[in-house]
Amino acid sequence: MTPPLEGRVAIITGANQGLGLAIAHAYVLAGAHVFLCARNADLLEKARAEVSGKAGIDQIVAAHSLDVSKRDEVDEVVRLALAQFGRIHILVNNAGVYGPKGLIEAIDWDTWTQAIEINLYGSILMCRALVPHFRAHRYGKIIQLSGGGATNPLPRLSAYAASKAAVVRFAETLAEEVRDDGIDVNSMAPGALNTRLLDEVLDAGPDKVGHDFYARALRQKEQGGAPLHRGAALAVFLASAASDGITGKLISAVWDPWEHLPAYREELQDTDIYTLRRIVPADRGLTWPT
Repeated sequence: MTPPLEGRVAIITGANQGLGLAIAHAYVLAGAHVFLCARNADLLEKARAEVSGKAGIDQIVAAHSLDVSKRDEVDEVVRLALAQFGRIHILVNNAGVYGPKGLIEAIDWDTWTQAIEINLYGSILMCRALVPHFRAHRYGKIIQLSGGGATNPLPRLSAYAASKAAVVRFAETLAEEVRDDGIDVNSMAPGALNTRLLDEVLDAGPDKVGHDFYARALRQKEQGGAPLHRGAALAVFLASAASDGITGKLISAVWDPWEHLPAYREELQDTDIYTLRRIVPADRGLTWPT
């Protein structure tokens, strides 16, 4: 069988560890060329060497350090990637941070806004830089990393929650803007992962993140969390031809039957399933006055 991403080129941000690195491995095994980006240059080079070890003889694994919140750096990375590969097919916006932990009136404001700049503005800047290229070729796949912060309140992690909800709505909006250009834009929730973000929560302690959230984090650490390979597999699906026409959705790697979604492609185009929407009383069987 032909690998699902054979001949395709992907830019992956936040690719030097955790889920981003797992996606890079999965993409190479699926036949793609990859351009890895992250802020920490030393970790990024280690990641590049590690991923290269799994690449075929004709596959290219390149890397360049990047702060996604800096427009000039984003533009330069996209220029370098296009100069090296000539064509980009896939963008994975994985770079992200939790931001400050604590009550909104007590956290450092500059750190709070920095989290918004990385999680939200960073993904938007990457899209702005690549959408014209995708439009010109009438094809592209954009995958936004979301998570529990998009669908549930996260007290004491307000920057993360607000930015991830905004990322999903931006992806839904962009999907409509580019719907007629052969570009699919989706968000994915990988599940509760045992990565550096979990370690940050545990290091912060219950007084900053809240006792309930801290207790859940401890249980997650002990039980292993969601498998990285499941999120990476969903990222492969969303980057492949199998998902063509599926767009504007927030899909859970753990809870949703995403392998079967191609069978419901037409129905998905005309429904608000897997989207963020307002809930009204009638949705819960209530007959409050209107």
